[in-house]
Formats: sequence, structure tokens, C-alpha cells
Amino acid sequence: TAMLAALTALPARADDAEDAYIYGYPLVTMEVTRRVMTNTAKPEGTHAPMGQFVRMRTYPDAKIRDVTAPNADTLYSTAWLDLAKEPWVLSLPDMGDRYFLMPMLSGWTDVFAVPGKRTTGTKAQTYAITGPGWKGSLPEGGTEIKAPTNMVWILGRTYCTGTPEDYRIVHKLMDQYSLLPLSSHGKPYSPPEGAVDPMTDMKTAVRDQVHGMSAEAYFSLLAKLMADNPPAKADAAIVERMAKLGIAAGKPFEIAKLDRAAAQAVNAAPKAAVARIMGHFKDAGSLVNGWTFTTHAGVYGTEYLQRAFITAIGLGANRPQDAVYPTGEVDADGKKFDGANKYVMRFAKGQTPPADGFWSLTMYDANYFFVDNPLNKYTVSPRNDLKFNDDGSLDIYIQNESPGKDKEANWLPAPKGPFVLMMRLYWPREKAPSIIDGSWKLPGVRLVK
Repeated sequence: TAMLAALTALPARADDAEDAYIYGYPLVTMEVTRRVMTNTAKPEGTHAPMGQFVRMRTYPDAKIRDVTAPNADTLYSTAWLDLAKEPWVLSLPDMGDRYFLMPMLSGWTDVFAVPGKRTTGTKAQTYAITGPGWKGSLPEGGTEIKAPTNMVWILGRTYCTGTPEDYRIVHKLMDQYSLLPLSSHGKPYSPPEGAVDPMTDMKTAVRDQVHGMSAEAYFSLLAKLMADNPPAKADAAIVERMAKLGIAAGKPFEIAKLDRAAAQAVNAAPKAAVARIMGHFKDAGSLVNGWTFTTHAGVYGTEYLQRAFITAIGLGANRPQDAVYPTGEVDADGKKFDGANKYVMRFAKGQTPPADGFWSLTMYDANYFFVDNPLNKYTVSPRNDLKFNDDGSLDIYIQNESPGKDKEANWLPAPKGPFVLMMRLYWPREKAPSIIDGSWKLPGVRLVK
């Protein structure tokens, strides 16, 4: 009977362990990302110490291979904060009329605040970002933003056309983005050198590092991180199930203390859970005219599988009110894109993407990198002075060779082989027609026969 009891307990345990892995996946991934991105003495390239901005100066080109699905519309200003000791003060200059946003992600990848043109306007603004357990007084003139976790990732994006003149203007603005600990507010402040940990793996992709962890290492790290990054109130049910497996905030996780059935379930969890996360693709969003996209990102509630999936494929995703990213690998007939063919994407009169920020269409090769071409042109957007047809419709030409000088403004150069397209709608319109409620639909890309 003891054997029978152990067997009947096993399926529930297996589910508990898998669900615990999926639940913790964003927090563990954020921590590994943070370690890699901040493992430097001073800001350099895409890395900067804790509490300091990485300020990207230019858009990547087709040679850059360290970022998948790079963007050539907004320059990133990113920073990692630890609010455990004290709050941090973020100051932003007057941005004029420029589109920008400063999304802040919790340790669980929820976007809990988004200062920016859409939400707070473009005048100079100052924020004190406080951690979950913080109590104290703040200086005059700043707005408090309460973070739900002590780990915070600021993923700022500033619109830039990429011309030398606009780069200069945007660099000037970005240099005025300021971060400092509350205790240094109003005083001269020089950020300290960052600590470099030689044990941090700087070569293996973050996702591969996470997927390569043993169950014990993974759940030990998760339990440790949950102390500074408390689960939300809505997470009570999963937190209780995890406690039965010995996974609890701030307590050491010891697999040796579990009974055999529980230990087996925990050890089997990573492989099964990763398969569930990566297999969620088909249920993660909508498919319209060959385009796949989701309006369920940035805020997840208890949709833990969706949150883990977005972490795996698009860490740092915005709320849909800030950006939607339809991605296409097939034409309107469902056939895979190939640069051996010519394609046209036609927007009917008055039906260009409804976005109050901007929209663009980006070309990637099959591995989601930019495609080398004679114009060094990786996107098509209204900043290309697009030419409309006599009836008011708009054609985008998607092909390997130039469609002719008179059509080059509307040309998105393709590679010779397979490719992927990604639309970006920043600040998509919320009233109809809108991609968010489905009242506006992206047209399919048609093969030119």
C-alpha cells in the first residue's frame, strides 16, 4: 500500500515540479541575464555595471551577430537596479516632441511602469523607484514608482531615424538620462566601478545557460531569488504547491531531503517543462494573414506559461499598448518566404498601420539577423518618404533586387534565400481601427506571379 500511495502521489508531484519550473523561469532567466549584462567594470558595448545605463549609440548592421531580431527604429538605454539597499532616482530631460518610452520590468518580467511620451508626456521628469519593503521619505519634486521586486530592468527606447544629424540629437538627450542612488540625490555623484566575476559565463547564450542547469541548481537559485523578489499575491496557489517540494523563498533547497518520488519528479521537471514552454508557440498569440503576433505580453497575471514563453523568445517585451510585433515567415498563401521570389505587401487607402508612435517593417534572414544589401537598408517605414499609388494605396516591394530607382523608397531588400519579416507598431492606436482589438488586420504579403 505504501508503494501504491507513492505511485498515486507521483503524477501530482510531477505536475507540481514542472509547474514550479515554468513559474520560476522568468525570474531565473532575468537573474542570469543581469549577471551577464552587468559583469563589467565600466559601461562598454552592451554591458554596464549595476545602476548604470548602457547607451546604444548606433543601430546594428548586418555584421552584428550578438542580438537576434535587432531593431533599427529606437536606440536602447538599459540599466539594471538592485533596490534592496535603497531606492534609485531616474531623471529624464525635456524630450521635445520625440517619441520615447522607459519600461521597467520586475524580476518576474512584468512591465510595472512605463514613463514615456504615451503615458507621462515629454517634459523633464524625475522618478524615485522604491523596492517592495522600502519605507522612508523621498525628495521633493520626484514621483514615486513602487517596484514589486528588488530586481528591476529599465529597457529604455528612444526613437531615432538613424541619420548622422538625428544620431547627434538623440545622443545629447540620452546623455541626460540619469540614474543615481537616493542617498546621492542632489550631490555630485560618480558611479563606482563594477565588480567583475570571472566565474560568470560570458560566452554561452543566456537561454542555453538556463536550460543547462540541473534541477537542484535551478530550484536553489529560484528559492534564493524569491527572497528579494517576492511572488505576487495572486501566486499564492503555486507558492503553496512549491513549498510541498521544499522550494520556498530564502530557504535552501535540498533535493536530498525529498522522498524518492518527489526527487524523481524534480529531476525530471526541467526537460518536460522546457518542452512545454517552447511548445506554447501555437497558443501564444493570433495568426492573421500569415502574421503571428500576441497582444498578451508585458502584463501576465497568473498566465505563467505565456510569461515563460515570452521570456524564452522575447525577453523584455512591452505591453501591447506600447508595442505589437507581428512576425511573418509565410506569404498570404501560407508558403515560406524565399528571396528567389518577388513579393508585394499592399495597404489599401487609409489602411496603413494605425500607430500613434510609428510603424516599420524589418527584414531578417532565417536566423533573425539583418540582411546585407547595397543600400544598407533593413527597414521600410514612413521615414523613407514612401510613394503612394494614384488610388491612395501603398505598395511595399519585398525582393532581392531593386524594383527600379523610382520604387526604391518602398523597397525592402531581401536575401537570396529564406527570410522573416517583422512589423513594429509602437503605441498602436487603441480605438478602432486597432490591431489590439482586431478591428485592423495586417494585409498578407503576396507573391508576384
